[in-house]
Amino acid sequence: MKISKPRGTRDFLPEDTKQRRHVENILRQIVRNWGFNEIITPTFESLELFTLKSGEGIIGELYNFTDKGDREMTLRPELTAPVMRMYVNEMQAYQQPLKLFYFENCFRYERPQKGRFREFWQFGVELIGSNKADADAEVIALATYMLKAVGIKGDLHVNNLGVIRHLLNILETEHQSKIMRLVDKKDDIGLNDFLEEIDAPADLRMKLLELICLTGDEAISNAKELVGEIPEIQRFQELLTLLDTYGVEYTIDFGIARGLDYYTGTVFEIYAEGLGAQNQVCGGGSYQLIKLFGGGDVPSTGFGLGFDRIMEVCEIEAPDDKPIVIIAKDSTRLEAVKTSIKLRPHMPVYNDLMKRNFKAQLTYANNIGANHVIIIGEQEVEAGKVTLKNMNSGEQELLTIEEVILKLGKNNDTIPEKNKKR
Repeated sequence: MKISKPRGTRDFLPEDTKQRRHVENILRQIVRNWGFNEIITPTFESLELFTLKSGEGIIGELYNFTDKGDREMTLRPELTAPVMRMYVNEMQAYQQPLKLFYFENCFRYERPQKGRFREFWQFGVELIGSNKADADAEVIALATYMLKAVGIKGDLHVNNLGVIRHLLNILETEHQSKIMRLVDKKDDIGLNDFLEEIDAPADLRMKLLELICLTGDEAISNAKELVGEIPEIQRFQELLTLLDTYGVEYTIDFGIARGLDYYTGTVFEIYAEGLGAQNQVCGGGSYQLIKLFGGGDVPSTGFGLGFDRIMEVCEIEAPDDKPIVIIAKDSTRLEAVKTSIKLRPHMPVYNDLMKRNFKAQLTYANNIGANHVIIIGEQEVEAGKVTLKNMNSGEQELLTIEEVILKLGKNNDTIPEKNKKR
């Protein structure tokens, strides 16, 4: 009986996996160089962790279940809440700010479509303990540098929610939350209808609708005309100055809302070309969640990168690390095994495991695209050397194992010219 993979999941073949790991490793190196440390949280958590953060409505999107101890659990749909839970449980005594990153799979029970799967991978960072513009700027700059490192030109839009919240503070809290969600969804008709429904003051309606349309270089000065010289705008300007110092290109966009109540100030989104309507590859901002999970009033800033969307448009090529193939006769197979043991600390090596004849072994090496083979016959054994053959040029050399290692190097210098980074 043939069993298919579950709907909304994928199998990654060797070439796909190599490409994904290559991009992942580039991103890991970037965040480590910025001083972030990796953490790992459980694949499943208490269901309450996510309903506390996002409300009961999220349950329909989850892979939730009751375990054998009659506890309500779920596969993690995202990683910010687990990181905040980990902080409260394990890390409150750590020196702040804490700079953490993660790369894990997440699960959502939703209709699969292009770029959206039920199992997906998220790369994210959380900076815990600072409410300064410096922390927000570093996190945003890091996100842009990560995308740039894998060849993706991102269109960064940035906002400070304190400005729109300043306008809305005369309304009931639940009305403010609904408005923020409508702004986040770009639902202009729904927003107008809701403002009408709650009988919002005409002046507020006018200023709100004008504010969320402000973008570009004149957005700050226009916002000041609407709300005045409030502290939130001053903080926003401080953030923009820092981003300029980092050399980050951005668009001021007062329509970015990230419609969740725990976002407190800075918010940002990054869009990439080639993804159609679902073109957001990164989103984040400053938020307060730790208090919700039993900790103190600790500020945080973070973001999540949609790794699967990145892979759809990333054109960076993984190194061509084709293995060295050892070709031997029946009489020299044991010597081939010994040779492979000496070479494998320095390069990938294939031994013949099918007891093919000499010609068939060469054909196999050619079929898998090997750039070099090592031939071990009786003459090579007697000389204490091996024959290194370049499969592209046909050139052969009689060398010691040490000379082979020196020639091909630790990274197996057989990368075709077209794949080498310039």
